[in-house]
Amino acid sequence: MPETSWSLNLLGCWQLRHFGQPVRVASRQRRLITALALFGPRPRTAVAGLLWPDSSDSQAAASLRVALWHVAHELPGLLRSVEDPLALDPSVSVDLHRLQHSLVHSHGGPLPLEQLRTAELLPGWYEDWVLGEQERFRHLRVTALDEAAERALAGGDTGTAEVAALAAANLEPLRERSVVLLVRAELAAGNFNGAQRSYRRYRNLCQDTFGMEPGFQLSQLLRSELQSRVPAGMAS
Repeated sequence: MPETSWSLNLLGCWQLRHFGQPVRVASRQRRLITALALFGPRPRTAVAGLLWPDSSDSQAAASLRVALWHVAHELPGLLRSVEDPLALDPSVSVDLHRLQHSLVHSHGGPLPLEQLRTAELLPGWYEDWVLGEQERFRHLRVTALDEAAERALAGGDTGTAEVAALAAANLEPLRERSVVLLVRAELAAGNFNGAQRSYRRYRNLCQDTFGMEPGFQLSQLLRSELQSRVPAGMAS
C-alpha cells in the first residue's frame, strides 16, 4: 500500500506523521485533530462546544478559529475543509480506524492479538469526550479478545486462548465470560492449578465487590472439569 501523506496514531502515544516523519503539534490543534479523528465530520459549532464546554459560544468559536488557522497553515492537507462540516481529509491514515476495520472485516480470520492486548486509546487523556471513547474502545477490545480466545480454543491453540482470555480478564476483571474462557483454556492446557487460581481470584473479587459467589457457569465448569481431571483430594 502506498504511504499516505498524513498518518495519525491515537493508540498508545499520540503522534502525527507527515510522510513518516513526526510532526510537532500544539495542544489546541492536537485536541481538534483528535476530535475529528474520533467523531468524524462535525459542524463547527458542535466541535467548538465539545472542545471548550466551559467557554461562552463566542469564546469557543474564537478558540476554534485559531486552532483551524494553525492546522490549515502549518499542516496543509490534513483537513478536508475549514468550513462546515469540519473533517480530516479522507486520505489521513488513523491507526484506530485501521484496527476497527480489521475487526469488522476479519470474517473469522486471525485477529491482531498483540495489538488488542496493548492498544490503549489516548492514555493520559481525561477529558469527558475522550473518556467515553476510551470506554467504548475498551469494550470493543474485550469483545474481540474473547472472540480470539473462542477461536483459539476451537482450533486447539490453548496458548493463544490463554493469552487472549487473560488480556480480556485484565481489562474487565468482573466479566465472567472472559474468566470462563481463561479457565477453559487453562484446563485444556492441563494447567489445573492455574485454573483453580483464576477461579479463586474471580470468586474473591465477586465476593468483595458484590457480596456474592460467581455465576453458575463458572462454578459448574470447575466442579465438572477440575474434579474429573485432578486426583481426588486436590480439587476444592
